[in-house]
Amino acid sequence: MGIMERERTIADSVAETRRRHALYLKAVNHPLRRRILEALREGDATLEELSSKTELDEKTLEWHLGVLEHGFCVERVEEGGRTLYRLTEEGRVIEYL
Repeated sequence: MGIMERERTIADSVAETRRRHALYLKAVNHPLRRRILEALREGDATLEELSSKTELDEKTLEWHLGVLEHGFCVERVEEGGRTLYRLTEEGRVIEYL
């Protein structure tokens, strides 16, 4: 690998790190999303269960879950014919807020 290729890789890596950091901060910097993360501390949950725990309607909840997924805080998993939402390591920031 030449010097120019290494520099481009480093620059791309930094840019990607900044992009991911911005998505993450956007995800955790909202009270409703922190409420969702708090609800998931208890364990994996379906959309319906999260709606009940957070008192958010499903449309609003789905939107915020999307932001949390793109911010690397939550992952969606299929298990036993159900869609569950689970905290990622990044989502465990809720333990410190």
